[in-house]
Amino acid sequence: MALAHAILALLVHQPMSGYDLNKAFEESVGCFWKATHQQIYRELGKLEDQGWITAETIAQEGRPDKKLYSMTGLGHENLTRWVAQPCDVMPIKEELLVKVFVGDLVPRAVIRQQIEQHRQLHQTTLERYRSIEQEFCSSTDPSPMMQFGYLVLRRGIRYETDYIDWCDEVLATIEEKE
Repeated sequence: MALAHAILALLVHQPMSGYDLNKAFEESVGCFWKATHQQIYRELGKLEDQGWITAETIAQEGRPDKKLYSMTGLGHENLTRWVAQPCDVMPIKEELLVKVFVGDLVPRAVIRQQIEQHRQLHQTTLERYRSIEQEFCSSTDPSPMMQFGYLVLRRGIRYETDYIDWCDEVLATIEEKE
């Protein structure tokens, strides 16, 4: 997936300013696709050059002008075509797994500390996802967009839950061997 598609996915339902787009990115696709503010702004320029989005400059009093980005018909066609294409399974690329793989090189306390740290980070993320899930569940008539968003959220919840379970398994194994 290109960053362009993640940005188009956010613009598909409404125009957004760069600031709003960055915020929306962090709160939605940012959970599974990482990009810096600079990368997003650079990509917006490319998308505009390709004719996939347009930018309307809006004057603001006492503040710099802002740009409101909208997806064009060409951008919509490109995003729709991309969604319809099959995608590959993404390989796992995680530094902690390599460290655990050769964990016998260091005292067990070193690996335990790293696992505990990762467990806490994943626990915090899981709690955030569960909070978002409560918002989804309070909707009386979810739109199709919300339904698909909820499916992605459920995948995130399952990922975090599984990661925490794995951390617990590693910690239990380390404890058994001490």
